[in-house]
Amino acid sequence: MEQLTDRLNRFAAGQRVAWNDTAALVEGELKRIAAAHLARHRDRPLQPTELVHEAWLRLSRGAGPWQSRVHFYATAARLMRNVLVDIARLSQAAKRSAVEIPLDADSVATPPTFDLLDLDAALDRLSQLSPRQAQIIELRYFVGLTVEETAATLGVSEKTVKRDWTVARAWLAAELGP
Repeated sequence: MEQLTDRLNRFAAGQRVAWNDTAALVEGELKRIAAAHLARHRDRPLQPTELVHEAWLRLSRGAGPWQSRVHFYATAARLMRNVLVDIARLSQAAKRSAVEIPLDADSVATPPTFDLLDLDAALDRLSQLSPRQAQIIELRYFVGLTVEETAATLGVSEKTVKRDWTVARAWLAAELGP
């Protein structure tokens, strides 16, 4: 994993060849993250590979430096979310309907579902109120990190992550309605 962080930082420093070398190291994990994003959609606008390619293009334009591999994957997950929000906006403009995704306590298996654009706006509002809670939602929900991994990434205790996760989910549920 240090090899990945080193390659990412070499790319950020201007060594373009490091970016190509990185693709093989991250492709599987990016596809897993993309599949998790798309599993939350009722009408899968893209295949995981297409979502990874679009995120990869966006990553290459605004690259690093990344603090760690988790930071890289969190950035990639955020960009995938942005791609899906852009698609939902286009779809809404064209059809006046939006894509919905489930927001569950610990997994993506159970509804309720929320409109992706509403969820995106709510997360933006939450980040203004509590940046850490918004980060925890992104890392747990969009990247799929465990409580332990999230705590290590943010440099806080597992108890803090659990508390913020509970509060942030309750806040989002209140914001997004029944």
